[in-house]
Amino acid sequence: MLERHRAGMQAVALGVLGYGPDVEDAVQDAMLVAMCRIDELRDSAAVGPWLRAIVRNNCRMRLRASRSVPMADLEALVVPTGGSAQEELLERRAQRDWIWHALGELSEPLRLVTLLRYFSDVSSYEQIAALCGVPVGTVRSRLNQGRTKLAAALRATADLAHDDVAVLTEARRGEAEETLAAAERGEFEQAVRNAWWPDLEAITPDGQRVGDGPEGGRNLLIRGMDSDLSHGVHQRIRNVVVSRDVMIWEADLTSPPDDPQHCPSGVVWLQHLRDGRVRRLRLFHPRPVSPAG
Repeated sequence: MLERHRAGMQAVALGVLGYGPDVEDAVQDAMLVAMCRIDELRDSAAVGPWLRAIVRNNCRMRLRASRSVPMADLEALVVPTGGSAQEELLERRAQRDWIWHALGELSEPLRLVTLLRYFSDVSSYEQIAALCGVPVGTVRSRLNQGRTKLAAALRATADLAHDDVAVLTEARRGEAEETLAAAERGEFEQAVRNAWWPDLEAITPDGQRVGDGPEGGRNLLIRGMDSDLSHGVHQRIRNVVVSRDVMIWEADLTSPPDDPQHCPSGVVWLQHLRDGRVRRLRLFHPRPVSPAG
């Protein structure tokens, strides 16, 4: 499906980057982004413009970063098809599940930066570095390693049956929305005591780390949520990303009407799981990214 649009994608990359090796890298990177976000596409007839938009955004990010990020050989992702619209839909879903299964084969540090880069809005090197607490150079190195290992994992798992990622993601999104709804009802403490370990390690947006004593991390975040609600701050889940032992919630924040600048516009809940419950949680306020000119 993607291969037939390669020429149009290359034309867009050439128009933004000019002739050079970055063009093919940008197209390959965009193909990986497209495969990771394939179920965002609702109309198969719109696939061409959708892919070209991904390439254009990718190229602009490369220009802002002032250096390219080499892509591993991900040709295994590009599977031409001449089937019906229904067959293409089934193929896209199968490929999505295949990619998510392969992502699960990566180590947690590599998987986390890959999830953030391709599945979340915290996708710039600088924001990933700030959220993960590592230098930008480490983010670049982990992404390069992750793409190489992901390509190998895709080849190794091509013939396996894969879980339905959409079902898992929807279930986790429902849990996220219910957790915030419980907070609105005054039941946040009960909800998180069921979902978070008593020895939870918590890191607040200002870098405060709590978790040495029993209940310390949980109590800190419970008090924080209660304080936000008492000041009229509300959250709405925008996106949920899940992978084995990592879960990311992206939520919009709404300030009180009488104080529209009270809080940032959004918050990311980066959660590391142990046996299905949250063992470490970091809250992070992404910085707005100005659109490319």
